[in-house]
Amino acid sequence: MRSPHISTSRQLLIAGLFAMLLSGCQTAGSDGLVVSDAPPEISGPAASAIAGDMVSRLAEQIGQGKATVALKVDGSPFGHALEAALKGWGYAVVTDQKADQKVIPLAYVIVPFEGQVLARLSTSSVELGRAYIVTGNGATPASALSLLKRG
Repeated sequence: MRSPHISTSRQLLIAGLFAMLLSGCQTAGSDGLVVSDAPPEISGPAASAIAGDMVSRLAEQIGQGKATVALKVDGSPFGHALEAALKGWGYAVVTDQKADQKVIPLAYVIVPFEGQVLARLSTSSVELGRAYIVTGNGATPASALSLLKRG
């Protein structure tokens, strides 16, 4: 169902950006983890709201708290909020890929776009994307969740 406050052309533009985000190349760091990126100007409350929503959706795909997640944070408020949200959902989080157990590498990208932010979480088996409207008190979803499963 189309949101009455978003025009059709804007929906197509957002869908196109999600497609580019979901299918775009990922740059791997020297330790094999994808490099994560989020702008530092996203406030703590907004970062926490986005991270909480995205991790709850990730848990629906990979199972709640049943994995160790390898996360390379970029020092942004979102990186720290994502790590806290993962731990809150019961995931063990390692930030140095030197873990002996099997881990799920997780990367994120947050991109500001026309007063909204586009958020993406990526693992080797699933990618999630969603647009958010950011306010001083937090953030609310502005689009449906985009889901890409890899076979």
